[in-house]
Amino acid sequence: MQNENKHLILSAIVALAGFLPQSNADVTLGKADSFAALGGSTVTSTGDTILNGDLGLSPGTAIAGFTFSTTAGPGVVNGTNYVGGFAVAAQADLLTAYNVLASETPDQNLTGQDLGGLTLLPGVYHFDTSAQLTGILSLNAQGDSGAVFVFEIGSTLTTASVASVLLIGSAQADNVFWQVGSSATLGTDTSFIGSILADQSITLDTGTSMSGRALAMNGAVSLDDNSLTVPVDVPEPGSFWLLALGASVLGAWRRKAGRS
Repeated sequence: MQNENKHLILSAIVALAGFLPQSNADVTLGKADSFAALGGSTVTSTGDTILNGDLGLSPGTAIAGFTFSTTAGPGVVNGTNYVGGFAVAAQADLLTAYNVLASETPDQNLTGQDLGGLTLLPGVYHFDTSAQLTGILSLNAQGDSGAVFVFEIGSTLTTASVASVLLIGSAQADNVFWQVGSSATLGTDTSFIGSILADQSITLDTGTSMSGRALAMNGAVSLDDNSLTVPVDVPEPGSFWLLALGASVLGAWRRKAGRS
């Protein structure tokens, strides 16, 4: 009877695992994950840009505006610099991730709508052509730190000056992805969240900051007195709570068995 009860308890724990929070999309950046900026043709910086993460370039070879580069400048990289080599592998993984994002089935088509003023829940949001952000976009994970937000953009992504993305409800910057069919331009003093995966170029105007990654497959990454920080990956709580539940239930079973 005790063995039967034990099996029933373990079966209940496994069943409960199906109700734990799950991500909405399985996106892996692979070797591109550590890059604050990854370019295809060039990476250039004007002013006191700070990259908190790696900097890479492939297949191009021209990096300018950083303390280590041939065309030196005040830009600082708090990470590792790669021209070719590891950046080649990172670009290959970037292409894979880009294609995964582009193939996601949309939950909502926002073509023609400005993202400013919207509050969006986890999901996949599609734009047939361009996307624009004026003002504040709020992303609400509703308490699930593993919730994923994906934006599929057919052509360009543009933000107005002083635009911003706001995370609420335990949303995490590492779970926000912008797949851009051509190029992205973030306006002056924009506060942006998420990883931009662009087929062509990425431009950050003066004073713009990002908690995320600027990843351009074929074109340039152009920076101007910016701050980019690779976000920390926060694990989903599901595994922890499942183990805690298992330990609690099995502990209660053992105590009951010991009194029998």
